This record gives sequence, structure tokens and C-alpha cells, in this order.
Amino acid sequence: MELRGHRIPMFVSLLVWFALWEVFGRLEVVSLIPPFSEVVAALAVVVPSESFVEATTVTLQAFAIGMTMSLTVGIGLGMLMGRSPAVASVMGMWVNIFESSPLTAVVPALMALLGFGLPTMVVTVFLFSVWVIALDTQVGVERVNPSLVEMGRSFGASNRVLYSTIVIRAALPELLAGIRLGLIRGLKGVVIGQLLIAVVGVGYLFELYSRNFLMPEFWALLIILFAFAFLASEAVAYFERKVSFYASSR
Repeated sequence: MELRGHRIPMFVSLLVWFALWEVFGRLEVVSLIPPFSEVVAALAVVVPSESFVEATTVTLQAFAIGMTMSLTVGIGLGMLMGRSPAVASVMGMWVNIFESSPLTAVVPALMALLGFGLPTMVVTVFLFSVWVIALDTQVGVERVNPSLVEMGRSFGASNRVLYSTIVIRAALPELLAGIRLGLIRGLKGVVIGQLLIAVVGVGYLFELYSRNFLMPEFWALLIILFAFAFLASEAVAYFERKVSFYASSR
């Protein structure tokens, strides 16, 4: 952000918002929004607690398994759709349908099928994230310069070497963009799944804090969740910027 030609660091903007939050909370305009200082104090209570450690462990486990499945299936399916018009015509419609559908409505059905445990959360993460990864991977593969593939084949490259050395590298800008969006949607999926189940993970803590009107703890947990999502997204965005020259070279 710039002000009168001077670049303002992001943390200054955060300080302004935190100050406004503190004032708004002190005025007690809305009882559900406590002062920011109380939220910070609650962080010191929430983070070391045994319930938070257990909830975080369950949430990260479901998120890691679901995202691993999404990356494996999404990248593989996206590459097939990008290289094979037949696969794209068969699968493209279904991928777009699931990508644009309100998948939150599917979670109750998953609970009925898989129960109130880890499998439901894993499948929820998978369903929320895999489609955007597949679509962005398809776009990246389709934009690979055909001359690069022809050059690889002329030098006798096998399909494995062709895809791992040429196609994936050339498609990295879109591929990483899909992974970044998939991470964000996967995190939404695991939280939404746990909120609907409300017996495990951070969903249980959100339900516990809101039911007992422990609003500083509620907002502290929300800040932790937002911070994790932001850091995960920025980590992938960092690599996106590093490989941006692939897009320009195309």
C-alpha cells in the first residue's frame, strides 16, 4: 500500500486495524466483539491448552491426508485432461460441476456414510480442493509450447522424463496457483466439516467457545486459523513468484 508516494509496510496497516478493533471493543458496541487486548491475552491461554493441542492434531492430520490425496489426484487428472482431448471432454464437465457446486451441502451425506470421524473430514478436504487443482493444472499443461514437447521427443525422452522435466516445469505457474487455491479451499473444507460435526478438532472448540460465550478465546482461535491459512498461501505464492519466468517465456 502506498500513501503520497511512500510505501507503507503491511504491519502498519495491521496495527491500525488492531487499534480500531481495540477501540470498538472498549466501546462495547457489540458484546460478541471483545477488545483486541483481551483476544491477545486469550491466545496465551488457548495455545498451550491440552484441548487446543488435541484439536490441532486432528485438524492437521485430516488436512494433510486430504491435501495429499487432492494433490495426487488433481495434478494427475489435470495433466491427463491437458494432454488428452478425449479425457478433457469426458471429465471436464464433471470437474466444472463439482468446482462450481456448493459442496457444503454434501457434508451431512458424508457424515451419514462415513460417520463422525477422520474419514469424513479427509473426504471433505479432498472434495473442496481437488477440482481447482485439476483445472489449473489442465490450463498450465495446455499452455505448454508444443515445440518443447516435440524437442523432447526428438531427443528420445521417455514419457516419464517428458512430463517430469518439460511439461510440469512449463506448467508450474498455473500448477502452483492451483495448489495455493487448493490449500485455502482445503482448509475451508476441514473447518466446515468439523463445524458441522462439532465433536472433533477446531470445530469442537469453536462450538465450545461460542456456546459458553468465551468470545476472547473464540476470536483467538479464529486469528490462529486465519494466520495459518495466510502463511500457507504465502508460502506457495513465494514459489509462484520464483517460477513466474516460465509464464513469460511461453
